[in-house]
Amino acid sequence: MIEKGQEIVLTGRTTDTAGNRTAYVSKYFSCTSCHNISKEDPDLRYSDPEARLAYVKEKGLPFLQGTTFRGIVNRETWYNDDYVKKYGDEKIKRAHGDLREAIQLCAVECSQGRAMEDWEIEAVLSYFWTLEFTLGDLAFSAADLKRLNADTAQINPALTAAWIKSFYLQKSPAHFYDAPPDKAIGYAGLVGNPERGKDLYALSCLHCHREGGVSHYPLDEGRLSFQHLKKMIPKDSHFSLYQIVAYGTYAIPGHRPYMPHYPAERMSKQQVEDLRAYVEMMAAKK
Repeated sequence: MIEKGQEIVLTGRTTDTAGNRTAYVSKYFSCTSCHNISKEDPDLRYSDPEARLAYVKEKGLPFLQGTTFRGIVNRETWYNDDYVKKYGDEKIKRAHGDLREAIQLCAVECSQGRAMEDWEIEAVLSYFWTLEFTLGDLAFSAADLKRLNADTAQINPALTAAWIKSFYLQKSPAHFYDAPPDKAIGYAGLVGNPERGKDLYALSCLHCHREGGVSHYPLDEGRLSFQHLKKMIPKDSHFSLYQIVAYGTYAIPGHRPYMPHYPAERMSKQQVEDLRAYVEMMAAKK
């Protein structure tokens, strides 16, 4: 079951008990289009996109819209905060507190795919349990380890468990933000750093928009890509960096693939300005 769950997560399909290949969960995305499977935050107590960018760059991971599956079974809720605005109360209230329902919601809504069978969901859940946090993932100091060893000799494991949980978030926070009122000006008071923008372009944009990626809008490191992106920045178009990061796009009849937006905890306004600075710098190069 673990192997079948891993296949579904990584490739979108597996084999059933008769050895037949299953249909793809989604024709458009795999789980790893939007989610990592490795730890992506240096300190699991905080969902900080600035710290995450440096960490994933060091680890060779993409910088994605969705939270990593590492530690997903250690969370207590899923589809949190402003995701209610996107999917509505009826869809969210089951998925918010039930990981099985969250997996199903992701299959049908997020990946624009089919409903998964019960055994497929159990297989994915089995794989997720192999990705649970270990003590090595936590930011324990030498003093913390000493306390842990002392606490395990005591008779109140509930207090010890609660203390361990204080080292990681029990949910992945998600708060949305709007595009700036004037896209030509951008987010007032923020100055972009093109060096950080370069990392964002490589680790985020090109993850999906590279040649052979899941997007139908290909990008590369060529001047034409940057010139088009720069031209679209001030416009009310989903080709504008400000528009697409804040709002994404939606599946429509005849074109169900879409781009998910970034909550503030996944890409900050400062990082959007960093990305803009890099795009404008590269567009100006001869």
